Amino acid sequence: MSTEKTINGIIQQHADENWQKLQDCDYPAEWLNQHQETITEILGLSPFVTEVALTKPDVFTRIVKHQWHKKIDIDQVCREFTSRLAETDSEEKLLIALRLFRAEQMAALAWRDLTNQQTIQASLTQTSKLADTLIMAAYNWLYKAHSARYGVPQGPDGPQPMLILGMGKLGGKELNFSSDIDLIFSYPYKGETDHPRKPIENQQFFTKLAQRLIAALNKTTPLGQVFRVDMRLRPFGDSGPLVAHFGALEDYYQDQGRQWERYAMVKARILNPQSCYASQLEAILAPFIYRRYLDFTTIDAIRDMKRLISKELRRRRLTGNIKLGAGGIREVEFFAQSFQLIHGGRETTLQSRELHPVLTRLAELQIIEPQAINQLLEDYYFLRKAEHTLQQFNDEQTQLLPENSWTQAVIAKVMAFPDYQTFISALTVVMERVHEQFNQLVSEPGEEQQEQDSLFSRCKDAWLLEVSENEFCDLLSDTLDESSAMVLFEQLRDFRGQLSRHRIGQRGEDTLGKLMPEMIYYMLRQCPANITQLLPRLISVIGAITGRTTYLDLLHENPDVLKQLIKLCARSAWITEQIRSFPLLLDELLTPLYLQQQQTSLPVVYEEYTDELRQSLLRVEPDDTELLMEQWRQFKLCQQLRIAASDISGSLPIAKVSDKLTVLAEVILQAVFKSAWQQLTEKFGAPSHLQQDETGFLIVGYGKLGGYELGYGSDLDLVFIHNAPQDSETNGAKKVSAQQFYIKLAQRIMHLLNTRTLSGQLYEADLRLRPSGNSGLLCCHLSGFEHYQEQEAWTWEHQALVRARSILGDETLLEAFRQVRNRVLQRQRELPSLAEEVVKMRLKMRDHLLDNQASGLDLKQCEGGITDIEFMVQFWVLGYSHQFPALTQWPDNLRIIEHVQQAGLISKTAAENLQNAYLTLRDHYHQLTLAGEKFAHSNEELEAVRKFVTTQWKQTFDQP
Repeated sequence: MSTEKTINGIIQQHADENWQKLQDCDYPAEWLNQHQETITEILGLSPFVTEVALTKPDVFTRIVKHQWHKKIDIDQVCREFTSRLAETDSEEKLLIALRLFRAEQMAALAWRDLTNQQTIQASLTQTSKLADTLIMAAYNWLYKAHSARYGVPQGPDGPQPMLILGMGKLGGKELNFSSDIDLIFSYPYKGETDHPRKPIENQQFFTKLAQRLIAALNKTTPLGQVFRVDMRLRPFGDSGPLVAHFGALEDYYQDQGRQWERYAMVKARILNPQSCYASQLEAILAPFIYRRYLDFTTIDAIRDMKRLISKELRRRRLTGNIKLGAGGIREVEFFAQSFQLIHGGRETTLQSRELHPVLTRLAELQIIEPQAINQLLEDYYFLRKAEHTLQQFNDEQTQLLPENSWTQAVIAKVMAFPDYQTFISALTVVMERVHEQFNQLVSEPGEEQQEQDSLFSRCKDAWLLEVSENEFCDLLSDTLDESSAMVLFEQLRDFRGQLSRHRIGQRGEDTLGKLMPEMIYYMLRQCPANITQLLPRLISVIGAITGRTTYLDLLHENPDVLKQLIKLCARSAWITEQIRSFPLLLDELLTPLYLQQQQTSLPVVYEEYTDELRQSLLRVEPDDTELLMEQWRQFKLCQQLRIAASDISGSLPIAKVSDKLTVLAEVILQAVFKSAWQQLTEKFGAPSHLQQDETGFLIVGYGKLGGYELGYGSDLDLVFIHNAPQDSETNGAKKVSAQQFYIKLAQRIMHLLNTRTLSGQLYEADLRLRPSGNSGLLCCHLSGFEHYQEQEAWTWEHQALVRARSILGDETLLEAFRQVRNRVLQRQRELPSLAEEVVKMRLKMRDHLLDNQASGLDLKQCEGGITDIEFMVQFWVLGYSHQFPALTQWPDNLRIIEHVQQAGLISKTAAENLQNAYLTLRDHYHQLTLAGEKFAHSNEELEAVRKFVTTQWKQTFDQP
C-alpha cells in the first residue's frame, strides 16, 4: 500500500467511526444521506468540527444549509449576528449567543480550510473579522447595560466610549484559529457618569465594564470560551489599572514606555475606529512607536530582542514548534516589525499593522531584495497554514508538530503532501530559510576577529594534534613553566577521555574543535598564573554543555562571552558551579552591562526587577504553574549571576550586594504570592470578610531577609499572619473556613518556593520562627501571634523579632504587625538577667555550631565574628528600646548601630568601628561563598576586626 493510501486510510477510518456516531444524533436520516459525502469528509479531518456536529445539531445543520463550509460572505454574516445580539435581553443569553456564534463560524471556517476551499490569507482575515465582531458586539451590549445602571460616562465633549486596542495578531488581522487575544482598554477623559442620583467616576465605570467584558469572552461555560483574554500588555502589566484614560496612557508611554512596548505597539489596532476619539488615541501612540529619525537605540533594542529570541531557543529547546522554534512564524514577524521600527518613522507606508503589505513595501523600497521578500512571504504562509491545520484539528492553541498518526495524516493531506515525512522535509527547508533571514537581521557590529598570532596557532596544535607531553610543554614553554604545562596536559588528556565516553555528534565535535583552542588561548592571555586551577572549572562547564551545541556555538561565536566566562570562573567557584548546573546563564554574558557601577536606590531596584520579571512572564499563561515556576527560577538565577559578577568585579559594595539580593527575593515572593492567591481563590473563592483588593494576609521576613542582608544561597525565614474573623469562610462554590484557606495558601507558597525543578529550588523557605515553631500553625492569626510574643516567646525569639519586618500584605496588617513588634521589643526588661540569657544563648550556639577542628576561621560563629555583633545589637534593642524607641525603627544591624550611638549607649568611634567590622566580616563571608569555600584564612585585617569585636562584647556584657 502506498504512503498516500495510508494517510487516506487513517483519515477514512476516523471518518467512518464518527459517521456512525452521527447516526445516533438528532438528525433526519434523509438529510444525513443527502449530505453524507460532504459531511464524512470533514469528520475524518477534525475532532473539533465533529464535536460541533455531535453536540450542536442546530449549528451544524445551519452550516450545511448555508453552504458555509464552501464559501461565505463574512461581512454580511457578522452584520446579521450583531443585529441579532443587540436584541438580547439578558447577560446570560449574551454569553450563550457569543459562544454559539463562535462555535458555528469557527467550525465552518475550519471546514473550509481543511478541505482547501479557500486560501490561508482569506482564513486569517476571516478569523480576525470574527474576533472583532465578537469583541465589539459584547462590548456594545455591555456598554448599553452598564449605562442603564450607572449612567453614561461623560467628558468635555459628551458621552465617553471605551476604546479597545487589539494587539499582536489580532491587531494585524492575522489571528490564529485558536488564540489568545491581547487587549488594552482606554477612554478619553476623567469625569463621571450622568446618573441622576448616584453618578460614579468614569474610571470606575470603565473598570467595571472591562471586567464584565473580559468575563463575557474569557469565562468557560458548558458551551466553552469565546476567547482567552490576555491583558498583560497594558501599562504596568498585571499591576496596572485595567483601564487608563488617554492622559495616563500618554504619560506612561512618554515617560516609561519600554522598547519592547514600542515593538508590541506596531500591531496595535483600535477595534472601534468609528469612534470620534480614535484619531486622538492614534495621535498619542504614533510618536511613541515611530521615530522621525533613525536612532541607534532602536537598532540596539532590536538587537537585544533578537538575542532574547535566540536565548529562548537555547533554553527551551523549541524543536518542533512552528511558531517559536528556529525559523518559525515569530521570526518572520520579528523581521517585518524590526524594519518598521527602524524605517517607519520616515517611511509612513511602512506603518501598517498587517505583515504582508509591510514586506511588500520593503521590497518596493529596495530595503530588501524582492526575491527574498517573495520567498519569505511564501514561507510565512506555508507556516501559517500548517499552524491553522494543527489548531483546527481539535481547536487547541498549539504550534507543536503532532506525534499521533491521525493528526500527522491530516496535516500531510491538507498541506498537499503524499505522506507526513515529506511534509516534515519541506517544513525543515522552509524554517531553515526563514532562520537564515532572521540571523542576517541587524547583525552584531564588528565582531572581534580571532587574534591569529603564534600563541593561538600553538594552542590549536596543543588541542587538535596528538602531541606528547614533552611536545605539549614545548608548545607552551614561553607562556607556562614546565610543571604547570604538565598539569595542563594531564587535565586536557582527561577531558578528552571524558568526551570519548559521550556521544556529542559531528557538529558538536566540530564546534568543540574550534572552541577549545580559543579557550586555552584566552586562559593563557588572561590568567596564566592560576590556569591549572581554572581549567578544571571551565572543563566542568564545557562538559555540561557538550550535548547542547547551541551553547558551544554561543561561546565560539562570541569571544567576549568566552572571555567573560573565563574571568568569572577564575574568580569564583560558586559562579562556575551555577553556570555548570544551569547553562542558560551563559546567555547573561552576552550583555554584561551589569558590571557598570550601580548605586541605585532600593525602590528603583525593586521597580527594575518587577518590570524585568513581568516581561519574562508575558508569554507564560498565568495558570501554567509548571512554566511559571521554571521562569521564576531562571529569573532568580540570572539576576543572582549579575549581582555576583558585579560583586567580584568591584562595582558593587557589600551592602549593595545584600540589598539587591534582598530586593530580588521580595520581588519573587510577590510573584509567588500572587500566583498562589489566584490558584486558591479560583478553587475556593476569597474569604468573605475581605474588602476589594484586600487579602487579609501578611508575609513577615526574619533573619537575613528581614535585615536586608541576604547572601548567595541564603534561605528565607518567613512567618505568615492573617486577620480573618473566626466565623469567616470563602465565597466560592467550594467553601472552606478562612483559617483553612490561609493555611492552604501558606502551604501553596511553600510548595512554589521549595519544589525543585529543572532549574533548581527557588528558595529554601523556613517557617520554624513562627509561634510554637514546627508544632505551630503554618499561618497564625494576628491576635495569636501577639499573644504568643507577649506571653510565651523565649528571649531568643524576641531577639529574632529584632530583625523581622513585613515583606508584603495589606496596609492594615502591615501597621498592626509594626505596632505588635514595637510593643514586644520596647517592653522594659531587667538588664542583668537579659544579658545573662543573651550570653548564655550565644555560648550555647557557639558550642553547637563551631567546628574547632576546622582548618580556618568560621566568620559567623568564631569569637569576634558576625554572630557576636548581631547578638550585641539585639541586646541593645531589647534592653534599651523602652527608653529609646528609635532602636526598633529598623530591622538591619547597620542602622540599629547608628541609633545605638545616637542614644549614647556607645561612642561614635565605637559605632563606626563596629559597622566597619560588620561590613568587613560580611564581605569576607560573601567572598568565601563565591570562592566555594567555608572557612577563611586568618590575616591581619581579620584579627584586628575580631579583637575589636571581642573587646566591645566584653564591654557590652561587663565581662572580664
